Amino acid sequence: MKKIIVAIDGYSSCGKSTIAKQLAQYAGYNYIDTGAMYRAVAWYCLKTGEEPLQAIEHIQVDFRHHHVCVNGEDVEGQIRTLEVGNQASQISTIREVRAFLVREQQAMGIAKGIVMDGRDIGTVVFPQAELKLFLTAAPEVRAQRRFDELAAKGEHPVMADVLADVNDRDYRDTHRQESPLRQAEDAIVVDNSQMTREQQLAHVIALFDQVVEA
Repeated sequence: MKKIIVAIDGYSSCGKSTIAKQLAQYAGYNYIDTGAMYRAVAWYCLKTGEEPLQAIEHIQVDFRHHHVCVNGEDVEGQIRTLEVGNQASQISTIREVRAFLVREQQAMGIAKGIVMDGRDIGTVVFPQAELKLFLTAAPEVRAQRRFDELAAKGEHPVMADVLADVNDRDYRDTHRQESPLRQAEDAIVVDNSQMTREQQLAHVIALFDQVVEA
């Protein structure tokens, strides 16, 4: 069976990482969370006080067992906060940071057999991807998901703040000058507002099977 590149783009808190991980496990593919890569740079800058352009000169971001590492340190549990997410959204607008991480991402996909999720995978990183998905859901649904995720981690989020953050990130992602979030012309839209995770997975697997078996 041929190996392909699966590019999954979409808005924040749409469950891109969840479905990408599930599909990668089903297909036996490598999973690359590009959002985590931007969060890793943001976390490093917050920790060290360095500017992003300084950081990318001597930072190495990679994955080990689906956990993102910065210079060999597993930071998976430290990059998922609201503060790091906000910083990552701002850092992602910087041309040099995007160019640095896009090069890293493209190198990871040379041999294909990957599922990569982010904001510009199907439009910039892998415009040649054989399967492109664009995930979306209502802002209120995404805010509730994010609220539940933060609460489960022991944080004490305020729903109004989480919803405002979702809307702010949507605006920044779609209006930034460098690689704005947009649906690739040949991407398949998956609106999961009313889908269970099981329903979404079954739908995406069917799309994947159709491509690799063609």
